[in-house]
Amino acid sequence: MTNKQNVVFYTGVTSDLMDRVWDHKNKTYPDSFTSRYNCHKLVYHYFYSHIEEAIAAEKLIKGGSRQSKIDLVNSINPGWNDLYDDLLNE
Repeated sequence: MTNKQNVVFYTGVTSDLMDRVWDHKNKTYPDSFTSRYNCHKLVYHYFYSHIEEAIAAEKLIKGGSRQSKIDLVNSINPGWNDLYDDLLNE
């Protein structure tokens, strides 16, 4: 997730991407990081069959450099479009 200016990054793991993104967009948790920094745009997501794989990937992404996060988004979403609408239409 990122903000409107694509400056702030948030990385997380969920078993229900649609609901979790909705929570971020609607600031369900007003004291959360995404609410405070207006991270409401889904710019990258990946499906893992096992939660352990997802958690390991999350740790790698969080531990990576800012540039590695930018490169990851650019690899699948060079326009930095909000991918949430695409999920709604699947």
